[in-house]
Amino acid sequence: MAHIEINSNLCKSCYLCINACPFGLIKKSAETGKTGEYTVEFYDKEKKCTACASCAMSCPDIAITGVFK
Repeated sequence: MAHIEINSNLCKSCYLCINACPFGLIKKSAETGKTGEYTVEFYDKEKKCTACASCAMSCPDIAITGVFK
């Protein structure tokens, strides 16, 4: 099972990962980060993540880590 973790301390709320995820599994969070903007969160209730790592590769701040194949 694939799973990612998003470090909200590193996230600068650019939202590039939201657009990069082919399954729409990343969304804006209700929490704000260091910039005062809403960070992002991983939401995969239906276990759709395939570990493609598109989200991590799109993140300019290396805020996304996890289990990738």
